[in-house]
Amino acid sequence: MTELPPFYDDLAGCLAEAWRRLEEGAAHQSGFHTPALATLGRDGAPRLRTVVLRGVDRESRSLRVHCDARSDKAAEIAADPRVSLHAYDPKAKIQVRIEGTARLHGGDEVARAAWAASRPMSRVCYGTTPGPGTPLPAGGAYAQPRDDEAAEAGLSEFRVIVLTAARLEFLYLARQGHRRASFSWDGDAETATWLAP
Repeated sequence: MTELPPFYDDLAGCLAEAWRRLEEGAAHQSGFHTPALATLGRDGAPRLRTVVLRGVDRESRSLRVHCDARSDKAAEIAADPRVSLHAYDPKAKIQVRIEGTARLHGGDEVARAAWAASRPMSRVCYGTTPGPGTPLPAGGAYAQPRDDEAAEAGLSEFRVIVLTAARLEFLYLARQGHRRASFSWDGDAETATWLAP
């Protein structure tokens, strides 16, 4: 029989494990490195895409990802900041779902710090022309910056998305019985409860 983890019947432990896994994901150390981010499209329909988790701050309940200012996700967040994030690690058998609001940062201190911390190969994406989602006559009919100076020009299109969690659901799959917990915040006041899996 598999030994159960310490968080198995501990609500606070489940929340701590969720944040720990997210922090590991931001550090490239878990299956949470590439979660899915959902926004609301301009037509009101949900839009879902894989993103790279770049930063986590459990104290402020915030998560950071990057995007291009010309992307649909940037326009969708600007129009309606409600977002959801889903991460699943099949090895750990842990799923985390987060609902909250997102804020776009461009040209400010948050964006400049994230840009400075980004690798050059990541910066190139923001200088690509035409912008993300533009129809092309062929798969390779776009141009990437050819040198570091051209790549730096992508800073003007670089955006940081900071998602602040209002609700977090944690699910652990176990043969002995799954555990599902829900956490929500109204300001600093936290509500926590078990849910049927």
